[in-house]
Amino acid sequence: MVFTIKKVIKLAKNAGFCYGVKRAVDTTKKIKKENPSKEVNVLGELIHNSHVISELENLGIKTINSLQPNSTGVCIVRSHGESNDVFKQIKECGYELVDLTCLDVKKVQSKAIELAQDGYFVIILGKSEHPEVKAISTNAREFAKYDEQVYVANDVQSLKNIEQKIKKAKKTGVVLQTTQTKEFLFQIVDYLTTICKVLRVENTICPSTSLRQNEAKKLAKESDLMVVVGSKKSANTTHLAELLTKITTTIHIEHQDELDNYINEIKKAQNIGVTAGASTPDYIINKVIEKLENI
Repeated sequence: MVFTIKKVIKLAKNAGFCYGVKRAVDTTKKIKKENPSKEVNVLGELIHNSHVISELENLGIKTINSLQPNSTGVCIVRSHGESNDVFKQIKECGYELVDLTCLDVKKVQSKAIELAQDGYFVIILGKSEHPEVKAISTNAREFAKYDEQVYVANDVQSLKNIEQKIKKAKKTGVVLQTTQTKEFLFQIVDYLTTICKVLRVENTICPSTSLRQNEAKKLAKESDLMVVVGSKKSANTTHLAELLTKITTTIHIEHQDELDNYINEIKKAQNIGVTAGASTPDYIINKVIEKLENI
């Protein structure tokens, strides 16, 4: 007698588009639909997902990387946000401004500005090259009371490089890129408490990110293999994959065809968990699950 054991594939409840991304994508499509003859532009990629960007381009929505004077049509500020100077430039160039900055990102910007205005040495935890972090730091620096008051750190070592500066500061304030992890925050706080005179920490990780990470970690503990779906450029997706790698075997893919590179891992796994970053549409997640079921 031959027994066949069926694989169990589970999808995390909170996988795929978060509120801010869904709002940005839906609103952008709606603007174009309601204004078919008007040029609709997005300053930078609306979200970090090549499939969605291609879909928007097919609808006639353009991604622009610079502002052109004497322009017409709509210019959308994506969910990552921009500086006040960029908002001003958009209007001066003649565009109709539509601000789709995520509300959670706006909260981080507000907290960073508040800390700068109150004279704190401001530390922004995140990747300096990420558009969200660039917008946060630019906004905070606009209200800085002294030079080099705002600093971006991606790990403890980068803070150790300016340890003397932190020790000299009368008070230090911390905010986080919305997609960072609590583990990273705790690691940084453990270090800063040993060298700061006064430390104020604003936990600005967005609730959706925390929920997604907690659910994925729980699923990973029950799985032989975790599949994380989303762009390699997406900060929240890469952080998700990094977290899960510490728990179980984890692969990070952008679309279902990449599963062909992990056939052995998939065949060995009995329980497979699937989660996805905040920029990953449902149809891509569904295609991944369908392919997993057929392997």
